[in-house]
Amino acid sequence: MKKIIVAGGAGFIGSHLVDRLLTRQDIETLVVVDNLWTGEISNLAHIRDQRLKIEIHDIETFQTDVKFDEVYHLASPAAPQIYSSEPVRTIAANVLGAMRLREIMKDGGTFCYVSTSEVYGDPLVSPQPEDYRGSVDCTGPRSSYDEGKRCTEAFLFECHRVYGMKIKVIRPFNVYGPRTKPDDGRAVSNFVTQALTGKPITVYGSGNQSRSWGYISDIIEGMKRYFWRDGIDFCGPLNIGNNREIPVLKVAEYVAALVPGSEIIFLPPPPQDPTNRCPDLTLGQRILPGWTCGIPYEEGIKLTMKWFAESIDIQNSNEALFTHLRENGLLAQSAV
Repeated sequence: MKKIIVAGGAGFIGSHLVDRLLTRQDIETLVVVDNLWTGEISNLAHIRDQRLKIEIHDIETFQTDVKFDEVYHLASPAAPQIYSSEPVRTIAANVLGAMRLREIMKDGGTFCYVSTSEVYGDPLVSPQPEDYRGSVDCTGPRSSYDEGKRCTEAFLFECHRVYGMKIKVIRPFNVYGPRTKPDDGRAVSNFVTQALTGKPITVYGSGNQSRSWGYISDIIEGMKRYFWRDGIDFCGPLNIGNNREIPVLKVAEYVAALVPGSEIIFLPPPPQDPTNRCPDLTLGQRILPGWTCGIPYEEGIKLTMKWFAESIDIQNSNEALFTHLRENGLLAQSAV
């Protein structure tokens, strides 16, 4: 039986990963370490599995005598307004967090790292294959996140090359869905919560910058297959995402069409916002045959909106909107 630790397990992606890990029967203990900087304990509140243990702590200074068979590192903010305001903390969570996790991993264990498509920077190549070295400004305002992830990848691949440490590294692209925080800066959750609360939908820049939107359940399925289910012996990096590239403005317009009365406004672009983002999935299709992001963004946005709508008190503030959402399947019929 295995002991597993998930750093950042109360976060958006981390909590969904914990859900999937707990479907395994070969796990004795699963420890989530999260300082709740951007995670929410409510993301794990539905779990009634006695194998789950939650530690509220920074992963870079977490102390334990336990050695883990598998470590999963997701301890990092992903929103520019958060990591740019606390760059030292962001770099520490990624790099020092990885060093600490390595120390508490069993000899022969597996280190699974959730990196990011941001390692490609503002790419000059599209779609981006794993061997593209990227176009990243190591002195720019996004560098604490981009370079924190890149440095952690470098640390892990050096440990693999020099010490033979078993690693698996993925690079997810633009993940969205339930359990995102409404103010975390992800476009879909921003647009949905703004529309539901009667605020203008804010598009930064022209909105022509493109992203490849991957719904959370599709991304987690790919992670499950790669990290443990399929017995894959490949260290990565591996792109995980949807290769359907959609402009940000088109997503905003789709959200606005779902919520009557929504208004779209344009604000100045954030510094060094990437112009495009699209994964080359050639390697992924070979490593994970048959896996794909099967949920189109239109369906995924409706699922995300339904989750947010059921989390926000819409009925008391806007009865007409509440009725519209319920009649159009964007809110459970039982919602009150």
